[in-house]
Amino acid sequence: MDSGKFWRRHLQRTTRLPFLCLVAFYGAAWAQPAADDSAAVGVATLEAFLSDVRTLTAGFKQELWTADHKLLQTETGTLSLRRPNRFRWIYAQPTQLTIVADGKKLWIYDVELAQVTVAPLDSTVESTPAMLLSGDRSVRDGFNVAQSYKADGLDWIKLVPKKGGTDFSSVLIGFKGKAPQRLELVDGLNQVTRIELENLALNPDVADSTFEFKPPAGVDVIGGEG
Repeated sequence: MDSGKFWRRHLQRTTRLPFLCLVAFYGAAWAQPAADDSAAVGVATLEAFLSDVRTLTAGFKQELWTADHKLLQTETGTLSLRRPNRFRWIYAQPTQLTIVADGKKLWIYDVELAQVTVAPLDSTVESTPAMLLSGDRSVRDGFNVAQSYKADGLDWIKLVPKKGGTDFSSVLIGFKGKAPQRLELVDGLNQVTRIELENLALNPDVADSTFEFKPPAGVDVIGGEG
């Protein structure tokens, strides 16, 4: 599934169903947990991130793999986060897609389609990976830390949503210190999305305008601005 379809599909669901596009861990996919599955270290790692990191910028490489480890797609881009509830994800190659949360609304701009989709940014998005990283501390209340372990030089935590009925079952985040380095996701077909963060900066100055969005002239706007 390309990123445009992924984000649009879940954003469209916000008009009818809870927006719970939770990224997931496929147990047979990449890093394998060690025998120690204590969640205590994972809780401490996540709490340190939520307590001390207010802004984050990074480049990213996103790969989509089949369940049998065949690479289907590679995309690159940049992201900026500010707590609470503001983020901008820009897919540059090969998809041109911009996703912006301005604290009140979630915007998706698909350059190829000349289309902007917009929906309220409210409690229904609390279980999204972007909101987990950029939301306030109450977002943590939507997840349980199920497991923590070390692999590939990172401290991994596995989170599961407290609410049922989501498209995905868990999220796996690899940290180095307080800095998230990798996210690993799985969809209903066991296709694995792997996101590597590059040139990551914690608590940089990020302009307010980064999290503002105005639809370009001439594009279709779905969902309205009201």
